Amino acid sequence: MPNTVFITGATAGFGAACARKFAAAGWSLVLTGRRAERLEALKAELSAQCAVHTIQLDVRDRAAVLAAVAALPEPFSRVHTLVNNAGLAQGLNPAQTSDLDDWDRMIDTNVKGLTYCTRALLPTLIEVGGGTVVNLASVAARWPYPGGNVYGATKAFVRQFSYNLRCDLAGTGVRVTSIEPGMAESEFSLVRFHGDEKKAASIYKGAHPLTPEDIAETIFWVASLPKHVNINSLEVMPTTQAWQALGITRDAE
Repeated sequence: MPNTVFITGATAGFGAACARKFAAAGWSLVLTGRRAERLEALKAELSAQCAVHTIQLDVRDRAAVLAAVAALPEPFSRVHTLVNNAGLAQGLNPAQTSDLDDWDRMIDTNVKGLTYCTRALLPTLIEVGGGTVVNLASVAARWPYPGGNVYGATKAFVRQFSYNLRCDLAGTGVRVTSIEPGMAESEFSLVRFHGDEKKAASIYKGAHPLTPEDIAETIFWVASLPKHVNINSLEVMPTTQAWQALGITRDAE
């Protein structure tokens, strides 16, 4: 029976790329996201490669998360790997002019939603005899930058939560990894800037950012390692990015 991976935020970016990567390896997929039409399109695309179960889900809704996990049908109920991918940045203003609604949404999704999904699936991950939790943090968890305020703080939570999970889960066989990407081109900046395509595109101009496929490859590698190997955290940046306020250099012409 193939392994099963549960991916949150599977409708775009890293989540969709992970779905395709795990599907190509024959894993069964549980895909969640808020946009039902995108979930159905992904299911139609990948069903020829593997078994796919989709759940329209907002991870901020604790009751809905718990109910979705409890109702997983038998072929998908033995989840081996959880990819906590659902997350977002909102705004890039300094703290003193930031929108509190943006802060709430980041905390509710990046922190609370991630913990709800983790807690709901931990008993299953322990029961299967050595599951894996992969949490999507960010280089912003370690390296501050202007306007990163609450976003960076939520990702620092993800990183530290991952470390503390390792302590709690010692002896269970469950592995926990914090994946910390740098600049990656997806819908991330479009969401951060509330749909402003010009502003989002300017972030990547002249750079050579990571792709969702780069991160999916990394996540799949972590999940596929021998069971006695745990990657605690993994920071991944494009070659053009450095640490000076997380700035970038430009590719040579």
